[in-house]
Amino acid sequence: MKQEIKQENILPVIPARNVVIFPNMVAPLIIGRSRSIKAVNIANESDKIIFCVAQKSIDTEKPTEEDIYKVGTVCEIIQYLKMPDGSIRVLINGLYRAKISQLAESEDYIGAELAPYESNTLPDNEENQALMKTLESEFKKYADLSRNFSEEALIKYSNLDSMVEKIDLIASNIELDLPKKQEVLQLQPVERLLKLIEYISKEVEILKIRQKIAGEVKSKLTKSQKEYFLNQEMKAIQEELGISKEDSGELGEIKKKLDDLELTDEARKKADQEIKRLQRTNPVSPEYSVALNYLNWLEELPWGKTKNHKDFKIEEAEKILDEDHYGLKKIKERIVEYLAVLKIVNNVKGQILCFVGPPGVGKTSLGRSIARAMDRKFERLSLGGVRDEAEIRGHRKTYIGAMPGIIIRSMKKAGTKNPVIMMDEIDKMSSDFRGDPSAALLEVLDPEQNFEFHDHYMEIPYDLSEVLFITTANTLYSIPSPLRDRMEIITLPGYTEYEKEKIAKGFLIPKQMKNHGLKDKLQINFSDNAIFKIIRNYTKEAGVRELERNISAVLRKIIRRYLKNKDKKSFTVSTRSVAKYLGVEKYRESKAKKESKIGVAKGLAWSSSGGVLLEIEALLMEGKGKVHLTGKLGDVMKESANAALSYSRSNYKEFDIEKNFYKNKDVHIHVPQGAIPKDGPSAGITIAVAIISALSKRKVSGKYAMTGEITLMGNVLPVGGLEEKLVAAKRSNIPNVIIPKKNEKDLVEIDKQIKKGLNIIPVESMKEVIDIALE
Repeated sequence: MKQEIKQENILPVIPARNVVIFPNMVAPLIIGRSRSIKAVNIANESDKIIFCVAQKSIDTEKPTEEDIYKVGTVCEIIQYLKMPDGSIRVLINGLYRAKISQLAESEDYIGAELAPYESNTLPDNEENQALMKTLESEFKKYADLSRNFSEEALIKYSNLDSMVEKIDLIASNIELDLPKKQEVLQLQPVERLLKLIEYISKEVEILKIRQKIAGEVKSKLTKSQKEYFLNQEMKAIQEELGISKEDSGELGEIKKKLDDLELTDEARKKADQEIKRLQRTNPVSPEYSVALNYLNWLEELPWGKTKNHKDFKIEEAEKILDEDHYGLKKIKERIVEYLAVLKIVNNVKGQILCFVGPPGVGKTSLGRSIARAMDRKFERLSLGGVRDEAEIRGHRKTYIGAMPGIIIRSMKKAGTKNPVIMMDEIDKMSSDFRGDPSAALLEVLDPEQNFEFHDHYMEIPYDLSEVLFITTANTLYSIPSPLRDRMEIITLPGYTEYEKEKIAKGFLIPKQMKNHGLKDKLQINFSDNAIFKIIRNYTKEAGVRELERNISAVLRKIIRRYLKNKDKKSFTVSTRSVAKYLGVEKYRESKAKKESKIGVAKGLAWSSSGGVLLEIEALLMEGKGKVHLTGKLGDVMKESANAALSYSRSNYKEFDIEKNFYKNKDVHIHVPQGAIPKDGPSAGITIAVAIISALSKRKVSGKYAMTGEITLMGNVLPVGGLEEKLVAAKRSNIPNVIIPKKNEKDLVEIDKQIKKGLNIIPVESMKEVIDIALE
């Protein structure tokens, strides 16, 4: 029923939350806010007419003009009821649309001066009738699909004649977001009709998809019930025919395989339990696949299958090790000793080797050679970055996707009980909240425990005592001491220049010739000096990886030259041509100057890439007795410098040094190549020689290099890396090398080629060093 609104009329306003009232719509409202209660009371006491407008946000408790829409519906209160909690329940009937012209707010309630909201009529033409039929059709589909739709709305719809009233009824009875409903309320009839068709069509499609999903879920449930009944019938038929479940299908095959295996008593008992459980389980149950997967793992593990560990010759094993690796005499001897014992004894426990050395020295390839020499299967595990204990021990069967740990998986892959398992990068493991994998390895690598290794997934002990475990690491300090205690440490110190040259000629060059397809096509000769030049000026490493890459680069350049001129099939790589192939030298090795200087002594140091010659400098300056140490020195080296200075001060008479020099002189000790960190005690005697030279004004002979640790009493203690240090002295053309007396025994194991041409002088005290080195 449409009425004219007079401009002077001010109606009470209800800001409705989460609802849009349309004309001819009857809706209950619960009024709880004080201003809305006041507005309803004023309307109820007068003509029962109130203006209902939607609120933009349901969270706003005290809405202002910005918080409500402009267009709403003038309503009549047809039922009014006060509730015990102070709220009011009203039933309202929408009359007609109106627009807020001006809002009159007070503390008690909100009032509004309304303006007529003129709506165009909806012409009764063919186009509008067609649109109306489309809307009606979609509305009926919506009513059929929606669970919350009231049948009363359809009855009321059939009793309406006006198209506009029908549109409002449909809009009020479909589930739309509040902004969309408000949009429909505000539109003109034709646009309202089109927009409503768009919205209701989308809702119908959504309801259809929901119905389809619900149907699929129901059909799946029905299918699983059907499968269950069919399985029960099949079981009954098999019982009638005398066919047991364990004799048929996949389970029967697994049972036969398990019967043929040499299972332990515990494994046999566990297998029987799982088979019985599987027979009682419905095949569609998740438990069935878990149990079946477990039995598959059980029958695929090597329980009694071993490779004949005595079927090899010691001479053949030595030959294989020599073919694959040059040098490494001690390591090869240790491996051959193990093989010799294995040849006599059935089972040798306690053979867990740990190869420690810098990258590229052949730790992993040595493991492969050991397996080849023993004629065993080889499996490699990379432990770098492993931080979960379950990676070693596996996950329990209760977890989805559970499987055994890498030890059991490796045994399955090897297919024998006595493979060689190499655990690479054992020093790179870490731990977090999931556990400590290094602690889990304690059982694996302990010969007294690993005959009963417990994997969480398998739940039965498995014998690992016949496995030869080999681990590799770059450093020892990051390996926990209990784990380190279980392994026999074999150190690979890195190759000397002479060993690298032999490896290049005997292994790397033939290997790269074959890889580049040059074996029978071209004749390429590397001179010895050319190989040394590549080693000294293009690599700085303990291993031979970078050397191999440089040899590969030279061969690529030669191939390029050959393709341009195929007549030339013989190439020689000389010292001069190396720069042409590899470019500018990366590392310049300058020959040490042999001139004698005050305060400059030549020391020998060890690095991961080989031996290094360092010229340690000491300088006196006017000052107050301070000591300056520069050159990026570590704590141990700083302590050595302080010990050398203290020794010099306490023996001032012997070395003709001014007694109170420390009161008015500062001492500055510098080790060149300041960007490179340096540490260790082996530079102690070199620092002492440089300090005493600077204090006594005596020159240090340039023909001597030295290494050794110093004590406060002036004793010279032994150091490590002697072989690499002698190589550095020889490379720098230093003829005389001073070493600690206690290192003299190590000279026996150093190659004669390295010692040739060197005058090695063992000393016990600092006094001997001063007598020899100072002029």
